[in-house]
Amino acid sequence: MGRAVVRLAHEGGSKVVCAIGSGDEGKDAGELAGVGPIGATITSDLGAIATSGAEVLIDFSAPAVLARACEVCVKGNVAIASGTTGLDDAGNAALDAAAARVPVLWEPNMSVGIHVLSALLERAVIALGEGYDAEIVETHHRMKVDAPSGTALRLAEVVKSARESAGRKEPRFVTGRDGKPGARSPEEVGVLAMRGGDVIGDHTAFLFGDGERIELTHRASSRDLFARGALRAGLWLVGRPAGRYRLADVLA
Repeated sequence: MGRAVVRLAHEGGSKVVCAIGSGDEGKDAGELAGVGPIGATITSDLGAIATSGAEVLIDFSAPAVLARACEVCVKGNVAIASGTTGLDDAGNAALDAAAARVPVLWEPNMSVGIHVLSALLERAVIALGEGYDAEIVETHHRMKVDAPSGTALRLAEVVKSARESAGRKEPRFVTGRDGKPGARSPEEVGVLAMRGGDVIGDHTAFLFGDGERIELTHRASSRDLFARGALRAGLWLVGRPAGRYRLADVLA
């Protein structure tokens, strides 16, 4: 993902001043990304962010790394646009703490298309009303370490919020079924994960009614779309007040 961010940033006219990574330390980030030397040498030292002159950090790392990066960005007054998934309470707390000092945008999926799907799902749940069962199914490559994906959980939250706004009983998330769980209750929102091959990311929201069903699907065919969305979010963040932001704010 880092190489895509560097390549697209360079092609879009943005200047990459710092590149954090492991395994390629000392190499020029532009050369690895296929755009030629750009003068940004890869380092594993997160502290370099604060002294690089960067205005925004584009982050696709790991929860533990992000927590440390938040501290460094606050020190250097650097905005944060993060697409790191698998965050726990500590990771979210780190983002909240950073947001008190710098602008922070976190999304489990930086695809603009996914956010269009979310908006369509919300409208569909409200328009259909009761009598439709919601299931979220996601598929990713065999190497993905967290399940269900952050995007699938976000889509489930969209269903929950839409139902609550209509005054319906609070939904209950079900992340797997086994044995004899009994008949499906109307409050359930199923969130199911499949893993295999090199699938970048597929997400489908099913709304099952009697005699019909609606399927809303987003399929990612290139990781560039995540990098492109993150760069769009990062550039938008520069100069904003401190606080928590979402990609929906960028697209509004």
